[in-house]
Amino acid sequence: MSMADPLLFRPFELRGLELRNRLWAAPMCQYSVPEEDGIPRDWHLQHLGGLARGGAALVMVEATAVVPEGRISPRDLGLWRDEQTPAFARLAEIVHGHGARIGVQLAHAGRKASTQPALPGFPSGSVPRGRGGWETVAPSAIAFPGLETPRELAGGEIPGIVRAFVAAADRAVAAGFDVVEVHAAHGYLLHQFLSPLSNRRDDAHGGDLAGRARLTREVVRAIRRRHEALPIVVRVSASEWVPGGFEVDEATELADWLAADGADLVDVSSGGNVADARIPVGPSYQVPLAELVRQGELPVGAVGLITSAAQAEGILATGQADVVSLGRALLANPHLPIHWAHELNAAAAEELVPPAYHRARF
Repeated sequence: MSMADPLLFRPFELRGLELRNRLWAAPMCQYSVPEEDGIPRDWHLQHLGGLARGGAALVMVEATAVVPEGRISPRDLGLWRDEQTPAFARLAEIVHGHGARIGVQLAHAGRKASTQPALPGFPSGSVPRGRGGWETVAPSAIAFPGLETPRELAGGEIPGIVRAFVAAADRAVAAGFDVVEVHAAHGYLLHQFLSPLSNRRDDAHGGDLAGRARLTREVVRAIRRRHEALPIVVRVSASEWVPGGFEVDEATELADWLAADGADLVDVSSGGNVADARIPVGPSYQVPLAELVRQGELPVGAVGLITSAAQAEGILATGQADVVSLGRALLANPHLPIHWAHELNAAAAEELVPPAYHRARF
């Protein structure tokens, strides 16, 4: 397949930040901090550097906890203290050296925290308290199936969650990061507040969509007040794939509110908050959700089993999304963006090839 000036490899601007193309590396948990201190080390340098070298425009660092008890597992990354910042600065330096931009997905896992790393050889379920686990928190004391029951957050604790997201964003900016993504998807804390299935509160952070969306909006507004020029992406699960859950009509309304709050793009995913949801997994299965959310005020990103250049280009050409993020496909081949640029005969194809790789057959 060959075409003139494919959309996939045209630059994309996000709040004045120019990205070299519209292919992003999605945040992908690595569970690779065996020291359990949240600090990235050699694995992350190699992993993220490879994604940048492979031609992605934006490399998004995996879910990074804003407080220690917000980690999905003890082996997660974190930006909850200043001592972690220098290692993230080194990540930014590596990614920038390959011509890409770097972002970080700021997260709190809520009731899905304190779990075993999702790696071969580890058991499933919660980490026992006496073996490194901790008490989890959530909007309501409703357990995710197979995990410990969380403690319901008191109203007075919620402002501290907002402050933690802002402090983590401060550290990301200090480390030289270009973008932050607020993680409000996949059944983690902000998504737990958004969903009527996990949020049964009767205070200002519960009830109707305005109440359930309040925390996510407070986080975005607080980061924007602090960082006027920083691009902010928000990841949402636009469907829970079960009746009565947070669905695409609410996600579209939320996107409009987030535009007013200062967000710049909505990264549209789905699922994660219901263990037995019947998700119709297949090529581009989440793209129709992105297309619907895109009818609102913000540009959107699409993700989910996008595995070919023609498929990705088609998503942009038909107006279903503004950017495309790749996950598992990049784990299998970090140089996939370079391959696709050559396949589509993009003008930027040769520029993406590192000089030391000029003999490679892309």
